[in-house]
Amino acid sequence: MRILIIGANGTIGRAVSAELQARHQIITAGRNSGELRVNMADLASVQAMYAAAGPLDAVVSAAGNVHFGALAEFTPEQYQIGLQDKLLGQVNLVLAGQHLLNDGGSFTLTSGILGEEPIVYGSGASMANAALEGFVRSAAIELRRGLRINVVSPTVLTESLPEHAPYFRGFESAPAARVALAYSKSVEGANSGKVYKVQ
Repeated sequence: MRILIIGANGTIGRAVSAELQARHQIITAGRNSGELRVNMADLASVQAMYAAAGPLDAVVSAAGNVHFGALAEFTPEQYQIGLQDKLLGQVNLVLAGQHLLNDGGSFTLTSGILGEEPIVYGSGASMANAALEGFVRSAAIELRRGLRINVVSPTVLTESLPEHAPYFRGFESAPAARVALAYSKSVEGANSGKVYKVQ
């Protein structure tokens, strides 16, 4: 398969690339790195990325920014960061890509455990993650030509604990290599509309 990975230079993206590259052709994309450049929040940028990528069998998104902060100090503009980038950015990948992927192709998006298990300062992430999972379940029943869509919801990464451990007390972390297996299951499997939880 020809697989496009957005966010391929991040911790998850690198692990997903490592997991899939032995069996498939990988094309990488990102805002500041990768073979192709893309701003997911800009539909025209997404369309240009697809035009440059050529025929694809699968799209994996391991990208999306959110703002973390205290609810008492959160602003609508800060919520927009997660809504425009992590939520609508990944939605843009599907809106544009549904007309371009090869028959039977797939989308694999990324949400996160905070959509189900919130933490202090994480309301922006919880909102974007939960909304994205709702979109995936709905899109799965409307995609045509045998296209599939799933979303991976990982817990906090083991590699991220040095920075984020104080916010995830009591959470069991998962190494990026184990998280990557869920992406493999989505890309190389047959399910659609599924939330793959890695906890």
